[in-house]
Amino acid sequence: MKPKLFGTSGVRAVVNKELTPSLAVQIGLALATKTHSGKITIAYDARTSSSMLENAVTAGLLAASASVHKLGMLPTPVLAYLTKKLRAKAGVMVTASHNPPQYNGIKIFHKDSMAYGEKSQMEIERIIWKKAYKNAQWHEMGRIFEANEAHYYVNLIMSSIRLEREWRVVLDPGNGATSLIAPKIFRKLGCQVYTINAQPDGFFPGRKPEPDEHSLKNLCNVVRGVKADVGIAFDGDGDRMAIVDERGEFIDFDRLLATYAAFYARKHNSPVVVTHVATSMCIERMVEASGGKVIRTCVGDVNIASAMKKFGAVFGGEPCGAWIHPQYHYCPDGIISSILVLKALEEERKTLSEFLSEAPRFPLLKRKMECPNSVKYLVVDKAAEALLEAFPKAEEVLRVDGVRLTLDKGWLLVRASGTEPLIRVTVEANSLKETKQIMRKVVHTVRSIVRKELETG
Repeated sequence: MKPKLFGTSGVRAVVNKELTPSLAVQIGLALATKTHSGKITIAYDARTSSSMLENAVTAGLLAASASVHKLGMLPTPVLAYLTKKLRAKAGVMVTASHNPPQYNGIKIFHKDSMAYGEKSQMEIERIIWKKAYKNAQWHEMGRIFEANEAHYYVNLIMSSIRLEREWRVVLDPGNGATSLIAPKIFRKLGCQVYTINAQPDGFFPGRKPEPDEHSLKNLCNVVRGVKADVGIAFDGDGDRMAIVDERGEFIDFDRLLATYAAFYARKHNSPVVVTHVATSMCIERMVEASGGKVIRTCVGDVNIASAMKKFGAVFGGEPCGAWIHPQYHYCPDGIISSILVLKALEEERKTLSEFLSEAPRFPLLKRKMECPNSVKYLVVDKAAEALLEAFPKAEEVLRVDGVRLTLDKGWLLVRASGTEPLIRVTVEANSLKETKQIMRKVVHTVRSIVRKELETG
């Protein structure tokens, strides 16, 4: 059984609709019950509801006698690292990452900095369903400790990465959780830093929390205007990054991931690289040409991290700018990832556009199809059989996450969203015409199944 409260990135929903203070208290109670109390770290992003939910989770933790270490507003990767550094039993991040401002979420981390996976999330849910909470006596209640421990994360970067040149960098934190700490770190590394949208604001007035080509047009203009070497943007909680090159052009996520993965393969003598089923086929082209091996897994950073541990991978990431560097911790980290891109450019002695020049381009299309959470997984299961009938010459079928068919001209993927009532369709092929043809057939197939399920449901 899949978790009902948790998705691929913890609990995430509209505030005071699906995600209420009452539920947050229950999650706190359940987590402290699961961990047998002990030290729990907690932090939050810049959203207007984050403080409310942080206090609610804290109340639940205290009621089950946990020791709560409140770390304030921090990016998600900083909370994950500090959970390991401070030797806590678990960490809680109140964030909805790149979702719109009306959303928020609760994401839980193990003591080793990896996010809770499906098994651990189900344990939390079972405790909530059964109301099997540990109820502490009045004299056993937990205590709150408030401290600014972000300096440990800053020291981690300063002690392990040294940039050799003074980079002209434009940072766009998007009014999110990286607004204060990211400029500080880049300046400490010797960069000449310009900032936009660098004031924490839960309404996200500068741009939407998700950094993409459309939302970063202003960043592109500023990079051109100040003649910067690079522009770097982060999502709402800092576990994703997006990059603009020295010409002020947005860099495609898939090509950047593939190019950096190939660089790592060369640097580390043919390592294993992990990504998920929706990543462009250009990553295999580049990594295998560099002597490395690509392993694909389910969408979600915890699935990437788990596979990296299992196969001893030195690098892994999703094509949304969420990259994992296990030498630091097992949470995607936009700040560290963007700094390491600069370091790679120094080692290769290239501009960003030159670094990306060898990455092949394949037309990739994505569609979101509305589908109620109650039937979305069933629809995907039925789509698997229907798609095999629609594409009888499929060369490979991968079912680790939804259904992925490898075709002679490209590939297609149909999967249920882990965070929204949607079915996501991804298609990539050698030409745009072929990509559109495949997409039309897939959308028609899936739409007819959704319609039948809603009529019969």
